[in-house]
Amino acid sequence: MIELKSPREIERMRVTGAFVAEVLTKVGALADVGVNLLDLEQHARDLIRERGAESCYWDYAPSFGNGPFRNVICLSVNDAVLHGLPHDYTLRDGDVLSLDIAVGIDGWVADSARTVIVGTPAEEDVRLVRATEEALVAGIAQAHVGNRLGDISAAIAAVAKSYGYPVNTEFGGHGLGRTMHEDPHVSNNGRPGRGLRLLAGMTLALEPWFARTTDKIVFDPDGWTIRSADGSRTAHSEHTVAITDDGPQVLTARP
Repeated sequence: MIELKSPREIERMRVTGAFVAEVLTKVGALADVGVNLLDLEQHARDLIRERGAESCYWDYAPSFGNGPFRNVICLSVNDAVLHGLPHDYTLRDGDVLSLDIAVGIDGWVADSARTVIVGTPAEEDVRLVRATEEALVAGIAQAHVGNRLGDISAAIAAVAKSYGYPVNTEFGGHGLGRTMHEDPHVSNNGRPGRGLRLLAGMTLALEPWFARTTDKIVFDPDGWTIRSADGSRTAHSEHTVAITDDGPQVLTARP
């Protein structure tokens, strides 16, 4: 079931989205050489508590996870890309850090992710991060009433192909609204003109993520953290997008 949101409900999601963008901006700005991931987690907790928001991650227990998630942000370093479990790790010069957060405010959810480079950036890492950001922009550009879900997926994959990066289709974007994960699944690869027709009121989290040299993944022993199977570095970008008669609206846009 796909729940179409009214303009008023989309505005309520926009309020949540603005807060998610604020958290990603503030926590991302703190990511520096010598900073521990647990300090970033604590800062995110403080911001959520002060706002009176509710973490969508706390106690999250999907079939692939190892027990309930007991953190409020995913922090994935270097070859880790998704669901990174915050742990006692001090960031080093040149680390690639992906931050992913979803919260609810007054019953409405928003989800977003960004990747930052700590300290001195390597050119190949800058290129990888840029590819996910450009793929996200390309996917959003296809999120118009009357298009198909495959148009979004194909646009994301086309950017990956232009950079020479493979695309994993096991994990991708998703619907969201009253909960963090709703129908439909949004693959990061697809065929234009195929799949579900896009309707006004759909709200989707689009999230291209790429590893430099593989589309295969492995799980850490913690049961959560997903890494590239060959140890190559990764990057992840995500926005919550509303499909409207006036075009796509990014609800988690950062300043």
